[in-house]
Amino acid sequence: MVKELDRAGIPTAYIATITSLAQSVGANRIVAGRGVTHPTGDPRLPMDEERAVRRRVVGKALEALRTQVKDQLVLE
Repeated sequence: MVKELDRAGIPTAYIATITSLAQSVGANRIVAGRGVTHPTGDPRLPMDEERAVRRRVVGKALEALRTQVKDQLVLE
């Protein structure tokens, strides 16, 4: 679905926990997530640290959306 949205002119950042899988399906903008069950956070952390983790992941996704890509972009 990510590829189709990009083809339609809608930039998409895919937050993936397995970046190699996202690459193999052809996603253009890939952001490495934290874990399979909680890709944008870590509920085991104290609340303030967990929020910081979420902000970093979302910040990377926003950076990916602002970046023009020809090939795949992977942000760790």
